[in-house]
Amino acid sequence: MAARHLRPHLMSRASWDHDGVRDDLRDYVVAGLGGQNAVLVVDETGDLKKGTATVGVQRQYTGTAGRVENAQVAVYLTYATDAGHAFIDRELYLPRSWADNTDRRAAAGVPDEVAFATKPALARQMIARALDAGVPACWVTGDEVYGADPSLRGELEARRIGYVLAVGSDRRVVTGAGTMRADQVAKTLPRGAWQQRSAGAGAKGPRLYDWALVDIDADQPGHRWLLVRRNHTTRELAYYRCYSPQPVPLSARLDEHQVRRWTSWHRWTILSMLAHAFLAVLAATERSKRSEHAGAIPMTCNEIQPQRPVRRMYGQDADRRARTERLARSGAHAAQAFMAPARW
Repeated sequence: MAARHLRPHLMSRASWDHDGVRDDLRDYVVAGLGGQNAVLVVDETGDLKKGTATVGVQRQYTGTAGRVENAQVAVYLTYATDAGHAFIDRELYLPRSWADNTDRRAAAGVPDEVAFATKPALARQMIARALDAGVPACWVTGDEVYGADPSLRGELEARRIGYVLAVGSDRRVVTGAGTMRADQVAKTLPRGAWQQRSAGAGAKGPRLYDWALVDIDADQPGHRWLLVRRNHTTRELAYYRCYSPQPVPLSARLDEHQVRRWTSWHRWTILSMLAHAFLAVLAATERSKRSEHAGAIPMTCNEIQPQRPVRRMYGQDADRRARTERLARSGAHAAQAFMAPARW
């Protein structure tokens, strides 16, 4: 088949199960990055579009542009450990202007069973799918879109999964002094309440912030806090609603495409995620090996060449290992073969 016909065929007409590949991708990432200190990170991202034919597109806010634009928005789930991080799931956000329009749904191939769902609802679906599959995560984190959703918090608490979810300054919490806005709580904090912690390594060294932790919701089961972060330079404050089933110390762990139809989008994203997962696992392997040599600089995903042979993944049975290696290799090749702009 000619190259110019291969991409649209693979994305729309070829017979393969993108959800099954997603599940194998998830298992590959967990096996490659390990389960120590695992965190699930949920966030949305947008792709700017022209026209109205691309599935899910409408004028809506997207952080990609920092404003309302004609865009397609999706929610992604990332698996993060000390060894690295990679995407393990995604859901396309289908606005009501699409979900309630029979003609647009049919033209884009949206399955009949797909109904309108908010971004937090999509996040709940992906988190449940990961946890039900045995992903060893103890924490979930996300921005204000997810921190404002009581259903997401409730489901995580029911599963005894800790969370650190951003909330707005106007969100009200119950403290020992009564019900207060988050920014009002911050104003009452004494100087000694703040602790300096790193939020991870940055390009110029540790990303240091001041943090304060306030007990909230004392009548509820588990342990709950309002976490306040203060920027050293700007003094800007950020707020996080936190939960853990057991006591924990304060710590800070805190290419273009043009696929228009429903199936094509899901296939394109899973191939892109495979490519990144392949590089993330190889980078983690390189870091573990280089740590044995004093002075060695850890490699990043960008420094790993997709053409490199896949290392054997010990601890898996032969059939499983062979399948994951084929998956990873196909994901790396997808990064080259299917990233160029095309309309599917």
